[in-house]
Amino acid sequence: MPDILLPIIALLSGFALLIWSADEFTENGAKIANIFKVSPLIIGLLIFGFGTSAPEMLVSGLAAMDGNTGLSIGNAVGSNIFNIALVLGISAIITPIEVQENILKKEWVFLMLATLVAGLLLWDLRLDILDGFILLALLTLFLAYTFKESKNSQNHEFDELEKSVDKSQTSKTWVMLIIGLIVLISSAKLVVWGGVEVAQAFGVSDLIIGLTVVALGTSLPELAVSIASVLKKQYEMVVGNVIGSNLFNTIAVLAIPGLIHPSDVAPEVITRDYPVMLLLTVLLFVVSYKFGKKHIINRFEGFVLVSVFSLYMWQLF
Repeated sequence: MPDILLPIIALLSGFALLIWSADEFTENGAKIANIFKVSPLIIGLLIFGFGTSAPEMLVSGLAAMDGNTGLSIGNAVGSNIFNIALVLGISAIITPIEVQENILKKEWVFLMLATLVAGLLLWDLRLDILDGFILLALLTLFLAYTFKESKNSQNHEFDELEKSVDKSQTSKTWVMLIIGLIVLISSAKLVVWGGVEVAQAFGVSDLIIGLTVVALGTSLPELAVSIASVLKKQYEMVVGNVIGSNLFNTIAVLAIPGLIHPSDVAPEVITRDYPVMLLLTVLLFVVSYKFGKKHIINRFEGFVLVSVFSLYMWQLF
């Protein structure tokens, strides 16, 4: 039993570091947005979306180099399921989330398009270099659109930043943002390692560990950042973080195995995992859009999302 002590310590310290780094990351991300007059949505989509998808990219790249593209694809699809069902679901249960209509008309539409394109590319149960380049082309389009939007956006308000940030703090803020991101990713890795070791000690199979602990572990930064943003009432960041992260997972993380190690796709991805990802992407719009009212994801809808996640986990076991 002493063998399990170190993984348990790693798991607990990983969670503690995750909470601290998520708070630092959101706080400094908000300051950067304030300094450069960039909207919270853009920060959520780009800095948080890309930054919190870094663990998925890392796992996907390393797995693809080892020839294990199944883990790469499973991680991308699984993380998207975790992000909408668990991250957004838990955030909405903590406090109802107000969603800007523009996000639903623009960013969500792009996510839906990317999800459908990814499904078509996976349909032949093969992910190759051409598929990878198609996904990269979509990523380039999305980045170009986001930068264009960042120049047009007028919304620069943050509830927690009452006074204007001193521009002389810019360098320090960037350093703290990067440190926050590094600790965020490292603590997620620590949680994954500890979780895998504990699960193995209790005789849980590698397959279940891969589908649950690894996907959850790489989604922990999104969960930590979203909860920290919700508590600071930065709702645009929450939805922007989830949509941005899922976009990067769908068009960047999924492109990596195709470009590095083209190979066949397990049939279960199309018959079991992708349909759940597609359903949740549609549900994201359904629970957000309210005709003639404020677009709010309420606590009940948060419970619905978490319930879909629970059913999916039950199906895996």
